[in-house]
Amino acid sequence: MPDPAAPQDYDDLIRLIHERHDQMSRTFQRISVFLTRNPNEVAVRPVTAIAGRCDIHASSFVRFAQSLGYQGFKELQLVFRSRLALAAPGFEARDTALSAGLSTPGNRGELGLLADMVLRDIAALQELLNNISQQALAETTRLLQAADTIFLFGQMLSRPVAELMRCQLVMTGKRCVMLGQSGGLSAYIASSMTSRDLLMAISLRSTAAELLPILGEAEARGTPVVAIADSTLSPLAKAAKVLFAVPGHEGSLSAALAAPLCLAQALSLGLAARAGQSAAAPQIPGITTIRAAPRTGPGPGPGY
Repeated sequence: MPDPAAPQDYDDLIRLIHERHDQMSRTFQRISVFLTRNPNEVAVRPVTAIAGRCDIHASSFVRFAQSLGYQGFKELQLVFRSRLALAAPGFEARDTALSAGLSTPGNRGELGLLADMVLRDIAALQELLNNISQQALAETTRLLQAADTIFLFGQMLSRPVAELMRCQLVMTGKRCVMLGQSGGLSAYIASSMTSRDLLMAISLRSTAAELLPILGEAEARGTPVVAIADSTLSPLAKAAKVLFAVPGHEGSLSAALAAPLCLAQALSLGLAARAGQSAAAPQIPGITTIRAAPRTGPGPGPGY
């Protein structure tokens, strides 16, 4: 018989997973991370498909659900489906239609891959709007504005988000230091952080080993941390003053980056608005003219 106390609300379920995560087996911890990273996937995919994506036997998902008080995985999945029906109406129908299209011979080409990514990003963007609070956004822009120097960290699939933030923050006049590209010296560079600075840590899909000592430096020096991660179970959660959990999806090469990139731009624009750069419609200045340096000797002209 199912436990009547088994969570029927998504937030209650995630809270229970958090409470038990540290005491779970390694397999159950991997399942927990997948569930929090990919709530839309969990809502619409059969357990065999989900298990295949994790390289974990489907029976482990059933036992995981039972450990939380459910009769089986389908009962746990209903909680994710209820959340999805409210968060992104129509997603399940679009996903079913896409899956049917991809299963049709001749539709497995590049257009099908593009359609798959677009669908996932639409759902992720909708989820971003539903999950991110005004309080978290306001606190982050306040921290960005107050920071003497903003240290940014993002590697592999997280790198584009960190680079976009650096570009836009520099354009607003902030001093930025990009970590993670210094030949193994990131922790030493991070040791120059102070309580007047800010660490923006971005970790999607996995947490780089190089990030952990940087978080240690931030804690030791009282440097506030703002994190963008794909799960509330990320190691960043305990270190972050503000955590933006932006679930994506699991894939060997792909990543749903539309949501974290959109969030990064919103934070930069929020900072521009706080700095008085047209608060009604903040703009980040761009380079409109590039002047050629004067020629000092023989050589090809400016059109070379």
